[in-house]
Amino acid sequence: MRFRDFADAGEQLAPLLIDWLTAECVLIAIAPGGVPVAKAAQATGLLPELELYEFRGELPSGIAGGTVVVIDDGVETGTAARAMGALLRDAGAATTVFAVPVCPRESEPVLRELFDDVIAIDRPFVRRPLEWHYETFQ
Repeated sequence: MRFRDFADAGEQLAPLLIDWLTAECVLIAIAPGGVPVAKAAQATGLLPELELYEFRGELPSGIAGGTVVVIDDGVETGTAARAMGALLRDAGAATTVFAVPVCPRESEPVLRELFDDVIAIDRPFVRRPLEWHYETFQ
């Protein structure tokens, strides 16, 4: 599966997030690629009016005991996702969800140890550079 761009990926991801998003949920986009994906998901109108936090090294306050949904542009090596999962657990998040357009099947078991749920549109058998999954990767 290929996405036109980050906006296309976010629009397709939005309906898959509905069950996890509530008014109390914290929505975090991993910068840089996760930000346009998350903004496009918000623009669909399917998500409640949640503030979007752009993760650039620091977590927002108020996540202890709550639900956190993390959005990125995809999983290539899984390094950013694993680091984020560990940070959220250390910060006391009660429920964590990792949502991406692309997550290779080989990466998913490790991510499921760190997150309560992993949501992905495309789960390819083999890992490829993320650019391969997007017609325009910017």
